[in-house]
Amino acid sequence: MPQETENDQVQDPVNGHGDEQPKESVDDGRATNEEIERELLGDDALSETEQLQQQLAESNDQVLRIQAEMQNMRRRAERDVENAHKFALDRFAADLLPVVDNLERALTAINSDDDGQKAVAEGIQLTLKSFVDVLVRFKVEPIDPAGQPFDANLHQAVSMVPNADVEANTVIDVFQKGYTLNGRLIRPAMVVVSRAP
Repeated sequence: MPQETENDQVQDPVNGHGDEQPKESVDDGRATNEEIERELLGDDALSETEQLQQQLAESNDQVLRIQAEMQNMRRRAERDVENAHKFALDRFAADLLPVVDNLERALTAINSDDDGQKAVAEGIQLTLKSFVDVLVRFKVEPIDPAGQPFDANLHQAVSMVPNADVEANTVIDVFQKGYTLNGRLIRPAMVVVSRAP
């Protein structure tokens, strides 16, 4: 029987190695994605990718800001159109108010005891009523603050008169009615205000 020498070793059928060879740690060949990217692209390309991702994030943020700004502009435009519809009659109504004032003055100047002037007074009264009805239909509302507390937002004080019968800062006389259009002041009421004696 031939003798086994060092070179004649039993081969492992699976690995093809002899029994006596030391086993080395085997690298399974797996590398992380980052290592693969670094090998394929190099460090410069990887930093360029990071820059592009940062630019993409900034661009997305900018797009969101622009969309929000566009929504705000759309809302402002809608509000401006609504206000234009609501207050289009602002100047026109303000120019008509002196006519109402003159009709009211004419009524106070007519002597109600004179039979000849009664027909004129009735005609002026009907004209004034139809005029005021048209104003109210277009949301022009009168402000007649007699007996109410003075409000600087709606009233313009012409003078202050000492009066012990009412509280201080009460409207005791109205020289000229004020008017609002859709709740917005177009003319303040000109009033006399009480003060403590």
